[in-house]
Amino acid sequence: YINFLLCARNNSSSGQQAFLLENVPCNAASCHAAGRMFHIHWDQSDLGAVHNAAMATFFDIYEDGILDMLVLSQADGKKDLIVHALKNNFEADAYFVKVMVLSGLCSNDCPEDVMPFGVNQPGPYVMYTTVDSSGDLKNASAGQLSQSAHFSLQLPYTVLGLGRSANFLDHLYVGIPRQTGETEIRKQEWTAIIPNSQLIVIPYPHDKPRSWSAKLYLTPSNSVLLTAIALIGVCVFILVIIGILHWQEKKADDREKRQEAHRFHFDAM
Repeated sequence: YINFLLCARNNSSSGQQAFLLENVPCNAASCHAAGRMFHIHWDQSDLGAVHNAAMATFFDIYEDGILDMLVLSQADGKKDLIVHALKNNFEADAYFVKVMVLSGLCSNDCPEDVMPFGVNQPGPYVMYTTVDSSGDLKNASAGQLSQSAHFSLQLPYTVLGLGRSANFLDHLYVGIPRQTGETEIRKQEWTAIIPNSQLIVIPYPHDKPRSWSAKLYLTPSNSVLLTAIALIGVCVFILVIIGILHWQEKKADDREKRQEAHRFHFDAM
């Protein structure tokens, strides 16, 4: 569920501060029909330390799928804005997928055999369907750059949370706006998308969705490193056991050879 960042001013003071609105289950009668509500975190220490906040937005600074915060503030008596980066220390075994839909355009006529990347365009729609750990069908959708107003400060990509389900995405749909009067839907589907990855979609040409291409980039996480360390540890443990058993077997063979040699000498006497 989507959270919000906003800047609010206290009427009793001249200072302005950024606040986090968390999307939580509804516990009041006024939002019973929607089922969700926004809970304001008034005592957020990191946001409270930034005085005279002018704007605030989410941004994935470390490219790990966890959205951090960027806050712009203005010092007293100065016109220049100061950028504050606040790291999100939330650590959980949650998965995500990040999708960026490019424009697929060139500044001039595209040269032959050159894939036009372009820039991220406003308006694309992204949706996925998958099966969670309990076997239930799960889907989610979001739009990219839904607002083009001045100082909207939206993410240049779409981040979709997958929860704690590490299953592959069964279907990922990407659609872009169509021209006025056009009836054909511009939508393409990709299957078996790996969690904790970034998908860059190049919708070229726009009117031929089957020709669209996508580039998948994996985002390594701490779990990959821990898994590698655990695998190496298990391999070393198995090698130690094999070495001990081999050494014991070699000692037993040497003992049997000595016994055979003594028995041969005794028979010869």
